[in-house]
Amino acid sequence: MIKSGKMINIDTDIEGAVKQAFKIYFGGGIFIYPTDTVYGFGANPFNEEAVNRVDEIKGRVTGKWYILLINDISNLLKYVELKSEKNMDFLISIWPNPVSVILNLNNETKNIFKRDTAAFRIPNNRFCQKLLSELKMPLISTSVNRKDQPPLTEPSLIKEAFASEVEAVFYTDKKSFFDASTIIDLCDSELKIVREGKIKFEELLAKYEA
Repeated sequence: MIKSGKMINIDTDIEGAVKQAFKIYFGGGIFIYPTDTVYGFGANPFNEEAVNRVDEIKGRVTGKWYILLINDISNLLKYVELKSEKNMDFLISIWPNPVSVILNLNNETKNIFKRDTAAFRIPNNRFCQKLLSELKMPLISTSVNRKDQPPLTEPSLIKEAFASEVEAVFYTDKKSFFDASTIIDLCDSELKIVREGKIKFEELLAKYEA
């Protein structure tokens, strides 16, 4: 796929934007898009070449994993193993929301990703939800920045810094949420905090222990 760096306003034609992002995803490309947290690089996590390109653009160590967005719990269960019904109920109670949860992968997905765990999130964002419903597969979500630099949140700055390195930049003129997601670990029986973002850990712990 030839990179074009096209700027696409999702406010004017969200359905058309979703179709273009869908084609880029399955064509092995990379795009930038708004989420329920910061803008993110998007790509197919099962496409090794696309994942490596994201690594190169960000200047980060190859093999360090990314948060994966997904459309619903039933689709999530194709890739992970939950410890209990309690964990299932907990995930249902917290999503969609800017909360990313590290989960144990099932054997098939472990073999593909060459790792035991991954962080997933059902995002509270209309564009993401529409796209994920069409993809029916996980979508990489990682902040739009170079290594050790702050995330870029303004479309004009994103265009200047990264448009030439991706297939498209999907953006909105509406105010986005610029807080990073809270990351929690649900691989074991105990809920653990990894990074606190907009959603406070105490709030999540209360839901988990309810």
